[in-house]
Amino acid sequence: MEPLKTEKNRSLEVATETDGVSLRHADDMLLAQLGYKSEFKREFSLIETVAFAFSIMGVIASVSSTLTFGLESGGHVGMVFGWLIPSLFVLTVALSMAELASAMPTSAGLYYFAAKLAPSEYSALASWITGWANITGQTTLVCSIDFTCAQMITTAVSVASDGSIVLSSGATYGILLAILFSHGIVCSAATSVLARLNLFYVFINGEYKSLGTTVAAIIALLVISDTKVSTRDAFTLFENNTGWSNNGWAFILAFTAPMWTLTGYDSAAHISEEVAGAARAAPIAILVGVGATASLGWILLIVVSFVTPSISNLLSSDLPLPMGQVFLDVLGKKGMLAIWSLIIVVQYVTGAAQGVDASRVVFAFSRDNALPGSRWWKQINSYTQTPVNAVWLVMLIAGICGVLGFSVTALNSLAGSAVIGLYTSYTFPIFLSVIGGREKISPGPFTLGRLSKPIGWIAVTWVTFIVIMLLFPPGSRTTGSDMNYAIVIMGAVFVFATAWWMSSAKKWFHGPIINVDGLSVGEKDDTPGECVEGQISSS
Repeated sequence: MEPLKTEKNRSLEVATETDGVSLRHADDMLLAQLGYKSEFKREFSLIETVAFAFSIMGVIASVSSTLTFGLESGGHVGMVFGWLIPSLFVLTVALSMAELASAMPTSAGLYYFAAKLAPSEYSALASWITGWANITGQTTLVCSIDFTCAQMITTAVSVASDGSIVLSSGATYGILLAILFSHGIVCSAATSVLARLNLFYVFINGEYKSLGTTVAAIIALLVISDTKVSTRDAFTLFENNTGWSNNGWAFILAFTAPMWTLTGYDSAAHISEEVAGAARAAPIAILVGVGATASLGWILLIVVSFVTPSISNLLSSDLPLPMGQVFLDVLGKKGMLAIWSLIIVVQYVTGAAQGVDASRVVFAFSRDNALPGSRWWKQINSYTQTPVNAVWLVMLIAGICGVLGFSVTALNSLAGSAVIGLYTSYTFPIFLSVIGGREKISPGPFTLGRLSKPIGWIAVTWVTFIVIMLLFPPGSRTTGSDMNYAIVIMGAVFVFATAWWMSSAKKWFHGPIINVDGLSVGEKDDTPGECVEGQISSS
């Protein structure tokens, strides 16, 4: 990847290197050129931004939550290669997104990118589609993370009581609501508090040294396990435990696990207005977060494949999450509860980080009056300097989505909705970029150069395939209790957003709204000029 070395360099570099202006002031100048005034305190450093992006993906907790997908869709092959293949393709999405985030570091993120990259006559519509897809994905991701956190707690209760206590779906939903409420309090905290919490998270999750939960789990499983399968079986033994007779299609369904895990890394863009040196920090956070999560997750799953002698025994376990049974079989009751308690902490903080991210998206979209009740959700609390109202809206919607927890395919539905919404919003701006939109913007410090288009096309093609796949049910025959409700969630949002657009929004919504007077954000050379009707120009 090649840094930009032109005379028309970003104002960030001009301010910091030529004029000697402080980094935070330079960030605010660049944000103003994009059309927005600074409303947050820039208290996230580079390392804290990386920690934030990494925290949302939560390796050990995400693998523990989604192990069922690999077990059912290929067994050992599903766990190992069902993770590796999608991870490689996700890297193309991350690279393309990092390039856009470097060029346009604003909390509006993806839907701002879409507005800038689309043809002028479709700018508002592109922004509308991207924004609604992203918000849908963000809120359902909060729900799915906290729902699996509730399942982890019920798993721990079952193991601690030797199976005498098995909590019902209603009790699990009650735990979910309690987690959401506590996350609402955490996510309403000041930016400086959130930044420090993410450094604590990275230590717990395993980004540093050997004390992290992920690394501890890998070592414990390898060292303590007395029964390991052969290398051949660990990598090549295939089992189809889905409701589909076609083995190829059954294996593809395993892709759900890494696709759900590798989401939320756009958070680095959404908090860029709270980051010092955002044009460099955001792309670094995106790439390091995805790369580290994909790598650690794959290593962990290889280890799990080795220490799993019977796939069918795991799938028949009474525990809500099969990963709990893996730890119980290998580490025993005390060992399992010890490491499981840390995994619960990881998942809890992952949910908190995602709550922050989702609230920033709601704030940014509301700042441009694109949500019902926008005047409430775009307010910044005078004490914490964070969008507290937006935080609680996210928790409310997540709680409503949690009703799906009473379905036997709850995770399929919530994970599918999150991935479809998020990856649609990830790749729509990328699609607009590769068909010509890239020429409308000035590259940031991180640029893909000549590789931008081929990498972008790979990303778009991959996500198109994945979105279609995630709409399918877990089996060829379904009933109301075990269907994939992702199509219902996404369909409802599509109908609402389309109806609102056709009946009203297309008359007044013009995309991201400039709130800095006297600056033009539609010029490629970043030269000050006239405002264009108070909106972002894609010309």
